[in-house]
Amino acid sequence: MAEASVARLALAKRASAEMIERKSVFIGTAAPVASEAEARELIEEMRHKYHDATHNVYAYQLSGGAIARYSDDGEPQGTAGIPVLNIVKMSGVSDLCVVVTRYFGGILLGAGGLVRAYAASAKLAIETAGIVTMTDFAIVRIRCSYSEYQKITAALPKLGVTEDDTQYDDAVTMTVGVDSTRVDDLMRALSEMTNGRATAEIVGHEERPRPQNV
Repeated sequence: MAEASVARLALAKRASAEMIERKSVFIGTAAPVASEAEARELIEEMRHKYHDATHNVYAYQLSGGAIARYSDDGEPQGTAGIPVLNIVKMSGVSDLCVVVTRYFGGILLGAGGLVRAYAASAKLAIETAGIVTMTDFAIVRIRCSYSEYQKITAALPKLGVTEDDTQYDDAVTMTVGVDSTRVDDLMRALSEMTNGRATAEIVGHEERPRPQNV
């Protein structure tokens, strides 16, 4: 029986979202990052893009919170960076950077108002980006006849299998990806559909988003 694969949450994509709070414009940008260098690149990019903004507040975490940094960027201490970092942590995403840009609208929000606005902006950016579950996928090479190929491709989606590459010669060679916990299901289905004639071998592993509703 296949062992359970280790899953983690990740952003589906980089995204930005804008909101207005008492005439101040808040632009939250959320992005997946794999290192502190990538996080700093995003921060510098936002500072350059919104160079005329009043503040560019940021927070990021890596390795599930083993590394965590934040900056109030001139806002009163504790009213900006920490609220953004709290939202980052509560998202459950292991490697994430959020930059919240503020254009001051002329009306003071007060400490509580700033906390709520920065937290809401960070949350909106993350929701806009979307969160997916990443898990270990086995990369499997399948070799079968042309007639068997039709049956196999029809069955793959039901097993949450993605067809990555297909080569055609005297037989069909498919390279597919499947959640590591479902390798046994795939092997069993192949054997049943082809009476054991199709061959399959695991040729690697990589992290991918887990398919929904499978």
